[in-house]
This record gives sequence, structure tokens and C-alpha cells, in this order.
Amino acid sequence: MSGHSKWSKIKRQKGVDDAKRGQLYTKLTREIIVAVREGGSNPESNFRLRLAVQRARDSNMPNDNIQRAIKKGSGELEGGATLVEMTLEGYAPGGAAIMVKALSDNRNRTLQEVRSIFSRNGGNLGESGSVSWIFEPRGLITVNTEGVNVDDLTLQAIDAGADDVKAEDGSMEIYTRPEDWVKVREALAKQNVPIASTDLTMTSKTMVELPEKAALQTMRLLEKLEELDEVQNVTTNADFPEAVLKAAKVA
Repeated sequence: MSGHSKWSKIKRQKGVDDAKRGQLYTKLTREIIVAVREGGSNPESNFRLRLAVQRARDSNMPNDNIQRAIKKGSGELEGGATLVEMTLEGYAPGGAAIMVKALSDNRNRTLQEVRSIFSRNGGNLGESGSVSWIFEPRGLITVNTEGVNVDDLTLQAIDAGADDVKAEDGSMEIYTRPEDWVKVREALAKQNVPIASTDLTMTSKTMVELPEKAALQTMRLLEKLEELDEVQNVTTNADFPEAVLKAAKVA
């Protein structure tokens, strides 16, 4: 299992309480606003918006919230602050790479907050391009496999256009090219596949195995980054040891 899938599984297993769901909706709203400003308010002709709306729906974001975000992006409603896209790169304790995607209305503030989190948790922020070469964009669809024939589901995913499939412990992660993500998701939904979550993410080309102490520090660092409202996505190539996964109840 890749470092990304371990981290994503850790996040899923920890669950989403009301406060975190509210934070998720804030992040989804920002992505929709930026997508509309970049390519217009029609999801059929704006691929980025189509992905953002689908992800919002898969996260159970109310349709009224989605439409309000679209109107803010198009200028029909006030309140859509000017957002700057940021990619910040750095290293965790033990040398694992971390890439942070953010949307911020104050670039300097967000940069300082991210730098402070890295510093306080044993990591360090690097230069632009220092770790981005390690990662490649992928679409990710997570499916609950309890009561599902995994072999049949694997064939369904491949037939729908998936690039890679990884199954274990009651769930399956289906990876696609970014441009195929919606198509594969829609094909599986039509077959009543129990989709748990979807995301546009990054997967790592190389992995870094971490000793237990560094792995625990890295997990705290990743969690602190995820807590920032401005941070949209955090990716790492950290390979967490089994003892740490068991402590997080995901082994």
C-alpha cells in the first residue's frame, strides 16, 4: 500500500465530527469559487468545477451550499474573497516528503502558518520544486467492500477505466488518471457500487520508511497541516510502520 493510501486511510478511520465537516465544507467552497473564476460556472464546460462539485456532493455538502459557492465565484453573490493558489513543499522528521496545496486570501499569513507547523513538529519547509517531482496527480475513489465480491468489483473498476486498484480490510482504493476520475466514478455509481469517498490527490513515485518516533512526529505534523482552513490537501510519501498504524487503529 502506498504512503498516500495509508495517510488517507488514517484520516478516514479517525472519522469526521461536525466541526471537521464544517471545515471540509469551507475547503470545498473555496475550491468551487476558484474553479468558477478560472473557467466559468458551467460544470459541463469547466472540468475543474465539475470535479469540485462532484467531490462536494460525495462529501454530502448540501446543494444550496454548492450553488451559493458557484454564485460567489461568478460574482452573482458577494463574499467570495480573492484566493491565491499555493503549493508548499517540505520534509517531515525522518526525511519523508510533504506537499501542501492551499487556497488563501493572505499568502504571507498562510506561508508563515505552514512554516511554523513544520518547524514546531520537527520538519522543515523547502524550496519550490524540492519534492513535487516525487508525486503525480491521480483520481481516488474509495469503496466499502463489506458484502461485495472484491474480484468482481476490481473488474468493474478496470472496465470503467481505472489505472490501479488496491483492496484490503473492508475497503478498496481505485486510482484513475485525473481526467478519467469523474467518468470512472459515474460508471461505478450506475452499477450501485458503494462509494465511500472521492478525491483528487497525489501519489508518490518513491517511498520513505520511517522509524516509529519519526512516524509519530510526521503524523502529528500532517494532522496540524490538515487543520488549517486554507490547506486543501496534504500529500506525503511517508511509509508508516505497523506499530504506528495500530496506534491509529488503521492497521
